[in-house]
Amino acid sequence: MDYNKKNRFMPLIMAVCVVVGIIIGTFYANHFSGNRLNIINNGSSRLSNLLHIIDDQYVDSVNINDLVEKAIPQILAELDPHSVYISAKDVETANNDLKSSFSGIGIEFVIRQDTIQVQNVIKNGPAERAGLLAGDKIVAIDGKPFVGQQVTTEESTHRLMGPKGTKVRVGVMRFGDKSVKDFTITRDYIQTKSITATYMLNDSIGYMRIKSFGEATYTEMLASLAQLNSEGMKGLVIDLRDNGGGYLQAAVNMANEFLPKNRLIVYTQGRKSPRTDYTSDGRGNFQNLPLVVLINEGSASSSEIFSGAMQDNDRATIVGRRSFGKGLVQQQIGFPDGSMIRLTVARYYTPSGRCIQKPYQPGDDADYEADLLNRYQHGEYFSQDSIKQTGPAYHTSLGRVVFGGGGIMPDVFVPEDTTNFTSYYKQAMMSGLMLQYAFIYTDANRPKLNEYTEMKPLANYLKQQGLVDKFVDYADQNGLKRRNLMVMKSRSLLEQFLDSRIIYNILDEQAWNEFVNADDPTIQAALRVFQTGNFPKRPAASNGRK
Repeated sequence: MDYNKKNRFMPLIMAVCVVVGIIIGTFYANHFSGNRLNIINNGSSRLSNLLHIIDDQYVDSVNINDLVEKAIPQILAELDPHSVYISAKDVETANNDLKSSFSGIGIEFVIRQDTIQVQNVIKNGPAERAGLLAGDKIVAIDGKPFVGQQVTTEESTHRLMGPKGTKVRVGVMRFGDKSVKDFTITRDYIQTKSITATYMLNDSIGYMRIKSFGEATYTEMLASLAQLNSEGMKGLVIDLRDNGGGYLQAAVNMANEFLPKNRLIVYTQGRKSPRTDYTSDGRGNFQNLPLVVLINEGSASSSEIFSGAMQDNDRATIVGRRSFGKGLVQQQIGFPDGSMIRLTVARYYTPSGRCIQKPYQPGDDADYEADLLNRYQHGEYFSQDSIKQTGPAYHTSLGRVVFGGGGIMPDVFVPEDTTNFTSYYKQAMMSGLMLQYAFIYTDANRPKLNEYTEMKPLANYLKQQGLVDKFVDYADQNGLKRRNLMVMKSRSLLEQFLDSRIIYNILDEQAWNEFVNADDPTIQAALRVFQTGNFPKRPAASNGRK
């Protein structure tokens, strides 16, 4: 019965998909005002006519809203990989990552064994004021049990966030206690940071990790630069690895700080979007500071705008691996019911004129999403010779050749280090067992670990605890068979990962960054750039290119 019913509805859904696509295009072109879509019903609106006919004459009752809700994502998927529909209930969550604050209780959490486990309590936040501690397990919300399959990241976020001043009651299981403790928390604004680490790599080189490009990124960057300047910074490493992007304007403002006047930073252009140039105004305070930018396959969008501007203007040395390749600009367009679409309206181009969007076939999201895996399998992460960019050649301001059509190529390639990589380590990572064990160990030893307030003393303590052997025993009891020779080969990787996650659990993300960067080959390559003066130079005349 269900099978026949599904088949009976399929032509209807496909018809609505086609018609809604036509109507969205028409409305966007003719009825766009500000960032709202005003849907006007008239005699030529085939969508309105179709929906009216279905509602009036179809053999069974049909929820028209549900029909349209299912059709819109399918239509947008036929355009490009980054045009998406966001339902009204998901809009706030989708926007929070780019905001400098949101209203909630002030915790970082993970889901372990179908339970919310508090990983970190934000200092001076509502949860800390109410008495919550890292390691607490939230098992009830507003008097009702909240465990089991219903516990997802999305549902947990939905229940814990809310307007400022509202209250939420959580039931907590604390390590060593058998009873549930109740805490009433008054939600408040929580400040979020897009710059998660700022410190000196050595006596003269500063370091800044930018996790995303949000509302406050530029302001945070100025504060970080001021801090590093006061500590004797003579050169700067900006780490954009695994930064998926965000606001274009944030990247433009950042680039402006490092460029002389009247340098093109980026321009955007689309079929209905006239070319818009973003240029530097010459007011930046760090126009002559030696600069290295770190990127990898996870650096996308605004990360590529910034690194592309630095590369094309010969302002910085780019170190790492080829970036993701997202060169499409999305416009958020809201519907009256609170839902919205992010519609691609333009492409962005680096100063040399290259669009770095990697190739895609409309409607074929599977191949697009598999691109990073394909790069890995083709050896791109390990050998620069394996990288194939098919786009046209362009030239930087000094005449260096750069390519479009698939991300930003670094000036200094750093392969992924697989020296001690084994299938055992891969399984330990992919299974989540290492993350789980790091949290269990942290929770069981929190009183002792809390005695350490700095990264280096805590790291030295952890190295004496035999964590790898303890983890191997734990993993063996939880389905990952012991492989002694592989464990021996991967011991340094296993130890580093376990130590880093425990450091993150006890201290913060900056401490985690400092720990993992200490032996990072990409950081070492960046420091060699400063030591050797390997910054952009005009190529020799013999290459015949200008």
